[in-house]
Amino acid sequence: LFQTHVVLHRCLRKRSAVSFLGVLVVCLLLMNLYIEDGYVLEGDKQLLRETATHQLNPERYVHAFKDLSNSSGSINICYRYLAGTPLPRKRYLTIGLSSVKRKKGNYLLETIKSIFEQSSYEELKEIAVVVQLADFDSAWCEGMVQDISQKFAHHIIAGRLIVIHVPEEYYPVLDGLKRNYNDPEDRVKFRSKQNVDYAFLLNFCANLSDYYVMLEDDVRCSKNFFTAVKKVITSREGSYWVTLEFSKLGYIGKLYHSHDLPRLAHFLLMFYQEMPCDWLLIHFRGLLAQKEVIRFKPSLFQHMGYYSSYKGAENKLKDDDFEEESFDIPDNPPANLHTNMNVFENYEASKAYSSIDEYFWGKAPSTGDFYGIVFEKPIKISKIKVITGTEDRQNDILHHGALEVGEKIVGNKSGRQCTTYLRLGEFKNGNIEITDVEHKVLFDINCMRILVTKSQKEWLIIRSISVWTSQTPNQ
Repeated sequence: LFQTHVVLHRCLRKRSAVSFLGVLVVCLLLMNLYIEDGYVLEGDKQLLRETATHQLNPERYVHAFKDLSNSSGSINICYRYLAGTPLPRKRYLTIGLSSVKRKKGNYLLETIKSIFEQSSYEELKEIAVVVQLADFDSAWCEGMVQDISQKFAHHIIAGRLIVIHVPEEYYPVLDGLKRNYNDPEDRVKFRSKQNVDYAFLLNFCANLSDYYVMLEDDVRCSKNFFTAVKKVITSREGSYWVTLEFSKLGYIGKLYHSHDLPRLAHFLLMFYQEMPCDWLLIHFRGLLAQKEVIRFKPSLFQHMGYYSSYKGAENKLKDDDFEEESFDIPDNPPANLHTNMNVFENYEASKAYSSIDEYFWGKAPSTGDFYGIVFEKPIKISKIKVITGTEDRQNDILHHGALEVGEKIVGNKSGRQCTTYLRLGEFKNGNIEITDVEHKVLFDINCMRILVTKSQKEWLIIRSISVWTSQTPNQ
C-alpha cells in the first residue's frame, strides 16, 4: 500500500494499472514531447519577455488568456506516487497541500493531522487529501513519506490520502529569472518554483472531486470545516463564482470548481516567474469575471507556522477571523431587506445579511429608525446573532437598540411588512445574540427587524446578521 521505495508513475488521463515497463515507455515519450515542445510554450515565453510587467493588465493579456481558455486540458506529465493509490471514486472535495523542506521547523504532519481530526467519519467519506512533496532532496522526501505512512496509515488504506512527487526534470528553468520587485535572485527562484509546484498539484487534482481547496503546509483547521464549506457552496447555488475564500491569508482556504483547475494550472505556468502565486490568483479571478473577493467569516483555516519555508524566515501572520471550535455557518434564508436609514454610498442593506466580508453603513440614526428583514417564507429560528461596528470604526455601533421578530404580513411584494412584533432583547455594546428562539417565539416568523431606540450622533455599521433556522414549519 505504501510505495515508498517503489516508483509508480501515473500519466494523466490513464486510470488503469499498467506495467512498469509500459509506464516507463510512456514517460519517455512524454519527456521527448517536453523536450521538443518546451514545458511553457515558446510563444508564451516570448509573450512574457516582450509584454509582461509588474501587473498583469487583463486588457493587455486578453488574447493570451483566450488561447489559454481554448487549451485548458490536463498537462501531460507523469507523477510519482510515494504513498497511496489512485482514488477508486470521485469525491466532493479535494484538499491540496504542497510542501518543501524547511530550514527551521516542519508543520506538515500537524496540518494533515488537523485535517483528519477536525472531520467526522461521515465527512471523511467525501474528502480526498493530496500531499505533494515538492522538494528535490530525495532523502527528505523518503523521510517524510515514512513519517506520513506511519502516522496516517489507516487514512492511506482507506483511500483518502495520497502523497505524490514530480521529478525535477519536468520543471521549467528556475535560474536567471526576471528580477521583478527588486527581489533577490533566490527569492525569485523560490516563488517561481512555488508557482510551478502549485500548477503541478492543481493539474493532478483536476478530476478527483467536484471542488478543490488549497491549503498551505502549516495550517490548522476549524472543527467540521468540510460541512461549513459544503453549506456555503449549497447556499451559492445558481450564482457565479470562481474563487471562494475561507481565510484572508496567502494561498490558504481558497476554493475552486475542479473544472477550473487545468486552466489555473496553465495560468500559473504561463506567468510562473512574474509574481507570487497569491497575486496571480487575483488576476486569474478577475480574468474570469469575478471582480470582487468573496470571503466568508469566520475563517475556517489558521496559519500556524512560525518559520517560513523561504530561508526559515519568521512568519507570524495570523488570521484574526479564525474560529476553531463550534464553527457554524448561519442559514440566512432568502429574504427582502430594507431600511429607512440614510445609507452611505453603496453600503446598502443587503451587505449586512451576507456572510461575505461586507457590511451596511448608515448615517447617524434616529429613534424609531429600523433595518428590516422580510423572509420569503415563514420560518422557525433557533438562533439570531447581530454584530455592529468594525475594528477600525469601533464607535459606529448601535448604542441603543432592540431586536424584534414579527408575524402577519400585509402589503404587496414590493412593500411587505409585519403587523405585530415581539421584542427578543436589547443590544449590548453594539451586539446581540439570542438562542433557543423557537422556544421563545410560538409563531412562525415572517419578519425580523433591528430597531433604534435612541438617537445617536455616530453612524451605524451593521457588520453581520446571522440567522440559524430549525425545522421548517409544518414538517
